[in-house]
Amino acid sequence: MVDPAGLFTPFQLRSATLRNRIVMAPMTRNFAPTGVPGPEIAAYYRRRAEHGVGLIITEGTWVPHPGAAGYPDIPRFYGEDALAGWTAVAREVHAVGGCIMPQLWHVGLCQQAPRGKEGAEPPPVPPGRVGPSGIAGGLGVPIRKAAEPMTLADIEAVIDAFATAAKSACDLGFDGVELHGAHGYIIDQFLWHRTNLRTDAYGGSFENRARFAADIIREIRRRTRPDFPIVLRYSQWKLHDYGARLADTPQELERLLKPIVDAGVDLFDCSQRRFWEPAFEGSDLNLAGWTKKLTGKPTMTVGSISLDREFMSSMFGTERRANIAGIDRLVEMFDRGDFDLVGVGRALISDPEWVEKVRSRRISELRPYTPELLRELV
Repeated sequence: MVDPAGLFTPFQLRSATLRNRIVMAPMTRNFAPTGVPGPEIAAYYRRRAEHGVGLIITEGTWVPHPGAAGYPDIPRFYGEDALAGWTAVAREVHAVGGCIMPQLWHVGLCQQAPRGKEGAEPPPVPPGRVGPSGIAGGLGVPIRKAAEPMTLADIEAVIDAFATAAKSACDLGFDGVELHGAHGYIIDQFLWHRTNLRTDAYGGSFENRARFAADIIREIRRRTRPDFPIVLRYSQWKLHDYGARLADTPQELERLLKPIVDAGVDLFDCSQRRFWEPAFEGSDLNLAGWTKKLTGKPTMTVGSISLDREFMSSMFGTERRANIAGIDRLVEMFDRGDFDLVGVGRALISDPEWVEKVRSRRISELRPYTPELLRELV
């Protein structure tokens, strides 16, 4: 086994001092039926922190906009009751030496087909839901025109919602925020040419399609401290199109990311289904590697780390169990400087002691992942 010692060195991200490079990746859990994170959610995150996770990025949380929510039992990051719950979560994580950031989420026009109704007519778009060009799509739902494009007032309202939630996180003592800009949700809908057909300043060129994300980051920076960390998660793939690409070449990706860098983002969370896959032909750099090379910003890699099956196949495939895989390739890529942080997802759901076991090279003792684990907060 390759020595993983580098993963256990500290990392500074503006005001946040991470004790190591291991991050709990954001994962939807659906255990907040009233939108309020309760004691069991606080205990769930605390367990990972007390076993050594350096940074926890929470499950996605709704920003205060009427069209933000798209799935049941997701916590919100607004309202006195929900914010009191999140204050308790942060307190528990901090008490055992961890850092924590909420992931701020707005689904836009991303939808999910009703279960068991493959090929059925897509559900109507709920009132209040918005997207850059009125194009909806999602898990089991091919993209289609489903609503009117956002007005400039709509855009300003969503920017305000993200910034309001981020200010709440800052005021409550969180260590930063992550913006969910991946997988086909609203920020991604602006970034992708298939869902952004606008002809104004928010559409057309790579630079214009990045303007929405950049404006959110600028407004968060304006309302929070100068040293408050802002992370953006982005991906090439979408829930409804694994082959989707925001950029076909490194040059295109650089054009897309530069306005976001100029706006003040601190770190890119680069979501892939399999972290080891190259992002572009002619290089073995993955998406995090190329993003770091093109922007000079720190990056986090994520995607099937220490597991042999990617997320969607382990959720919906015929063989759903994800067994343990080695991390030698991951460590080699980290050690050569491809990325700065490592986002661990399902492996941390199945095994809260993942960090301690990897640190002591007890890979064989890691627990495999099965979707049945999602039925409770272990």
